[in-house]
Amino acid sequence: MTQGAGQGPEVTRTATLRDFRVPAYVHETGPYADGTVAGDIAAGAAGTEVQETAEGAQATEEYPDGYTPTQRDLPVINRGDTLRTAVGPADPAADGPGPVYVVGDVHGYLDELVSALQEQGLIDGAGNWSAGTARLWFLGDFTDRGPDGIGVIDLVMRLSAEAAAAGGYCKALMGNHELLLLGAKRFGDTPVNSGAGTATFQAAWLLNGGQKTDMDRLQDHHLQWMARLDAIEEVDGHLLVHSDTTAYLDYGDSIEAVNDTVRETITRNDADEVWDLFRKFTKRFSFRDEGGAEAVRSLLDTYGGTRIVHGHSPIPYLLGEVGAEDDGEDNSGPNIEHPHVYADGLAIAMDGGVTMAGKLLVQELPLDL
Repeated sequence: MTQGAGQGPEVTRTATLRDFRVPAYVHETGPYADGTVAGDIAAGAAGTEVQETAEGAQATEEYPDGYTPTQRDLPVINRGDTLRTAVGPADPAADGPGPVYVVGDVHGYLDELVSALQEQGLIDGAGNWSAGTARLWFLGDFTDRGPDGIGVIDLVMRLSAEAAAAGGYCKALMGNHELLLLGAKRFGDTPVNSGAGTATFQAAWLLNGGQKTDMDRLQDHHLQWMARLDAIEEVDGHLLVHSDTTAYLDYGDSIEAVNDTVRETITRNDADEVWDLFRKFTKRFSFRDEGGAEAVRSLLDTYGGTRIVHGHSPIPYLLGEVGAEDDGEDNSGPNIEHPHVYADGLAIAMDGGVTMAGKLLVQELPLDL
């Protein structure tokens, strides 16, 4: 997600830097292997104080509710007619592919990710893949706000190789924060046409939790990996996306077309095109309240599946359980234990609000309703 992490009480977490070794296969040629990647963000920029709007940005036109890629605020969303449903893991089939698991937004919280994967039996005590033929999907947003986004990416990349060797897989989708980090690295402070005045990827990255330690440790193989991520996939009737938006429809009428278009946009190295992609992936709340179920159906009818599974918008905001940034002094964090099912049961939200001291959700699919 792009907004909202600063909307709760400030929570101090222990910084975590781990050396999760990356397999040799990631050192391949790719869209970032031609030496065209821009240099690091200007010295000292990552240490500047975050402002309420991205550098130079002026909100000159009204955006849809909940969509402000150059601002930090995330509005409180009333419960409306959304549905809270108890969920639980289903038994995997005796034969065929292993069970499917999905992971919500991680945002650099490596310790929480490791604990959640171990709790589900997907990795062992040493952090190695232990789930055999299971299929694991990350819904995007690996970096920013938390202490070790690069460590998270390294872990996911390594588990991808280990899972494949065991007959399963570990795959990941493109989140808006992957686009943000790619843009900050490649375009830095190059002005872009934001639709709300002048903005830059660098300013937006800093505003939305960019970590200097991540930028310092970012290498070409991380950039190559992020640039090749798919934006949308369908697995066992579940349409997996990062953002709760219908903006995917702007990029193609099939899963293959959307993924190809997104990758081609990143490869073309046009700052305005990548910014437009980023801002569309930043849209949220399309599936909530009146008209939400119809929005979900428009995606399912186009790309297939019977349910959509997404991250991006934290469940506490979807439920209206988080107030303004300075409300109260309760440091306990949101009480989210399960994914949130809503939009007439057609949508599953997976962002438990780890950036607000909430829970990093790892869930087996299908849900047992």
